Amino acid sequence: MLEFDGLTKRFGPVIALDGCTFRVHRGRITGFLGPNGAGKTTAMRAVFGLVRPDSGQVRWRGRPVGHRERLRFGYLPEERGVYPKMRVGDQLSYFGRLSEMSGTAADAAADRWLERLGLAERAGDRVEVLSHGNQQRFQLSLAVINDPELLVLDEPFSGLDPLAVDTMMELLREVAAAGAAVLFSSHQLDLVEDLCEDVVIIDHGRVVMSGRVDELRTTAEHRTLTVTVRGAGAGWLPDVPGATVLSESDGTVRLRLQRDTDPSEVIRVAGEAGEVTAVSYQPPELSELFRRAVQP
Repeated sequence: MLEFDGLTKRFGPVIALDGCTFRVHRGRITGFLGPNGAGKTTAMRAVFGLVRPDSGQVRWRGRPVGHRERLRFGYLPEERGVYPKMRVGDQLSYFGRLSEMSGTAADAAADRWLERLGLAERAGDRVEVLSHGNQQRFQLSLAVINDPELLVLDEPFSGLDPLAVDTMMELLREVAAAGAAVLFSSHQLDLVEDLCEDVVIIDHGRVVMSGRVDELRTTAEHRTLTVTVRGAGAGWLPDVPGATVLSESDGTVRLRLQRDTDPSEVIRVAGEAGEVTAVSYQPPELSELFRRAVQP
């Protein structure tokens, strides 16, 4: 288990981390969310010693993270760093040896991961000639070449096409299923909700929400009701205590309902305005929980 215990970090007058505390469990995928400048990248860099916290500690399996532990970690930074003129296969094997794999083991692992990520035919190409999507796949292979116990990825889905996104999601599930702890940041909340068991939301350097995605949704203080009404006139939107209109378009209204608000009352009002053709009542999506957690 990876633990962030009370991390604080200042850059001059800017507070990047302010008592940041959370855990990432092995065998699970944790989404790390927050607005731009919330402290996500600083926290992830602290795992690898790229940022030294002013106070607090990062622990792995209950012990402070040091060089030996980091040899078993994998990292995909937001600002990618590769040797563009070096050949794909050679560079991947080289990164394996940096993790203290033997030359034979690194070469075998490089072949395996290039095959797994659909890059086997590009092993002899220079990295700089790869397409953006293939460069992303190559960057991921660098992060997993040593079969890491912990995989940390900063915006891994940025700029990927749908097929590349599917490949990335499948691989992250495989890595977690093999027992690794996976932590990644993303602004694509739909992907986080589909992929992650756990989520951590940070704002201004502090964790403002964390837990299992399903539990956070089902225990939320509100629900989302969507009603589609045919033939309703303008201005029919329901004025029901505990109901807040989130959006309205082409006869479909999305509302936020407090847990103790009866949805049948809203549906009754909608039925008086026109013909109700569709109703959906469910826990809030992760995107709505995120907005409420970080709103000023």
